[in-house]
Amino acid sequence: MNSIQHYFPILSWLKTYSPSFLKGDIAAGITVGIMLIPQGMAYAMIAGLPPVYGLYAALFPQIIYAIMGTSRQLAVGPVAMDSLLVAAGLGALSLTTNAEYVALASFLALFMGTIQLLLGGLKLGFLVNFLSKPVISGFTSAAAIIIALSQLNHLLGIDIPRSNKLHELFFYLIELGPQTHLLSVLISGIGISFLLIAKKHFPKLPGALLLVFLTTFIAAQNNWESLGVTLVKEVPEGLPSFVWPKASLSQVYELFPLALTLALIAFMEAISVAKAIEEKEKTNYLNPNQELIALGSANIVGGLFQAFPTTGGFSRTAVNHDAGAKTGVAALFSAAVVGLTLLFFTSFFYHLPTAVLGAIILVAVGKLIDLSYPKKLWKNNRAEFYVLLFAFSITLFVGIKEGILLGVFAALLYMVYQNTRPHIAVLGRIKNTHYFKNIDRFSNEVTTFPHVLILRFDGQLFFGNQLYFKQQLSHLIKQHPESVNHLVLAAAPINYIDASAMEMLSLLFEELKENGTNLYWTGLSGPIRDQFHNLGLLSRFNNLFVYSSLEAALNAIEGKAPSEIEKSIATQRNNH
Repeated sequence: MNSIQHYFPILSWLKTYSPSFLKGDIAAGITVGIMLIPQGMAYAMIAGLPPVYGLYAALFPQIIYAIMGTSRQLAVGPVAMDSLLVAAGLGALSLTTNAEYVALASFLALFMGTIQLLLGGLKLGFLVNFLSKPVISGFTSAAAIIIALSQLNHLLGIDIPRSNKLHELFFYLIELGPQTHLLSVLISGIGISFLLIAKKHFPKLPGALLLVFLTTFIAAQNNWESLGVTLVKEVPEGLPSFVWPKASLSQVYELFPLALTLALIAFMEAISVAKAIEEKEKTNYLNPNQELIALGSANIVGGLFQAFPTTGGFSRTAVNHDAGAKTGVAALFSAAVVGLTLLFFTSFFYHLPTAVLGAIILVAVGKLIDLSYPKKLWKNNRAEFYVLLFAFSITLFVGIKEGILLGVFAALLYMVYQNTRPHIAVLGRIKNTHYFKNIDRFSNEVTTFPHVLILRFDGQLFFGNQLYFKQQLSHLIKQHPESVNHLVLAAAPINYIDASAMEMLSLLFEELKENGTNLYWTGLSGPIRDQFHNLGLLSRFNNLFVYSSLEAALNAIEGKAPSEIEKSIATQRNNH
């Protein structure tokens, strides 16, 4: 039973469901459901799909997540970022019909959901850690700009070819700009102003839904279609039917990088907002690997019922929490609102201007552009600022997939570079204490010792930095004002030494022995001390010593006999 509850957390929390939760869950569920209707339709347009598919994506994924998710407040459904990734990926394929495009969008949900399910089952949720914040910030800001520009055809009332590259959109705009439909521009401008004013002065007002109702009514009464305004028109009535999405083998191959990117990005979005809500609630229900399984299952079922990729949305989750949601029951009410809309109210949206949906999208993605974080990096970490700028530029001018993949590669490359050149400090003792600190930071407060060089290497020792380690040691020994008879290494930060580095150390010990230099290792971890014993280094080199602390090593240099505990530490090993 416990294993079933692990995969279906609803079975656990439903037992302790309090009637006092119901009021908040109903209010939050209805609020988010109402919010989802215009949002879902708008995000479907970002993905290059008819608006009704946004409602499909807001239906079954919510229900599945409510049953399997570990967050009590996460609101799952279509989001701007994933919608743009869908448009970017499918737009790069040579698709001949709209039906094929729709089928592949559903297949993409099924594909990414399967990847998420596998990652969760194999407990590989940690992979999302490779998406560093500078990369995500640069990618997100660029994607937000592209999302906004992708709505120009709706905002301006002109037919701009779909593209996810800034320079191409710019040239299309110059070419087609003279065809701008002024009434569409006026509608979108009023819509944007209305949403911004409502958000600032009436934050609890469902501004997007109110805008949809007002403009749809006015458009129908004044026959805006005859004036050249593009409308949503026919929205199919009824719940989505089960359809097995098909894709050719070559399309599966082409879509794999996009599906993997979507799987990780969607998980990162969901887990970050769910964690933020947990911190506010001071709860600890979230299980990252089960979240992967829940989101994967939601996307698989969604893909089988004509949805496109979904995940936890930032704005909807915040609204869900603020409106009083306590459990996944709120998501069930949200799904009910969407389901009732599909069954009885789709005809209402015939006269909805697409310019209004474009305005909703533009306002929604505005908050994705983050200027404060790049400024912070520029002041504190220039290297990571350039990683952010690289991800931003590649996303903006080359492509969405390339932006995230090359951005991750650049971040990993920078991390590898940093690990090949760890910080090395020359230490001295703080006067009248037993503390040892960097002499460059505490130059007036430290004491050094004649013919003794104390170093600290702040990193692992492996094949990538072994040469750097040896070069720096040789350089610091040569730069020392006196001949170095005793070299002391504060080795606590060295938690790993690979075979290549261990071979280098053997040669280094030999050189130091020939030069008459004694080498003292302090603070060695047990596994590395075992390596020294197993390779026979302590018995081969009579100039090599191991001590628990810098103080003990200096006592030995001064001729003081080591204590019994020091002798025990030096000889201690794991024989198993």
